[in-house]
Amino acid sequence: MHPAGRGALKPVEALRSLAAFRPSASAMVMVVLLALTGCASFHSPACTGEEQAFIQDSLYFGTAKPVGIVTPGEWADFLNKVVSPRFPQGLTVWEAAGQWRGGDGAIVREASRVLNLLHPDDAASEKAVVEIVVEYKARFQQEAVLRVKAPACISF
Repeated sequence: MHPAGRGALKPVEALRSLAAFRPSASAMVMVVLLALTGCASFHSPACTGEEQAFIQDSLYFGTAKPVGIVTPGEWADFLNKVVSPRFPQGLTVWEAAGQWRGGDGAIVREASRVLNLLHPDDAASEKAVVEIVVEYKARFQQEAVLRVKAPACISF
């Protein structure tokens, strides 16, 4: 910061300078093109060699219910009956400690499970992921399931 009187604009002069600033049309076009390029690269990863373009979905499931928790047996049943039939090609699950702000504004800390899925970017896979989220929320009285969806290049 400049101390007053040493190169700093007075507040009124600073406002006039901002009001006079008008980006050129070419600058605005460049900003739009850069933004669109960023979006395009998100949807189309540059996979190389033997890699395939897939979607990586990470779903975060809280285990606290209004009364009790989702037990290991209930979780296993959910995986066997809801998740595995939709993604028989494979999945990864790990336990985590989660924290989030509930709809009432309170911080909620709870044991969580993370489900990682790799799948094609198609309507059937999207439908399957949404069905998993909807079923978990209904079955275990959950306010939310966090979904992180990102493009990925995979190889075996």
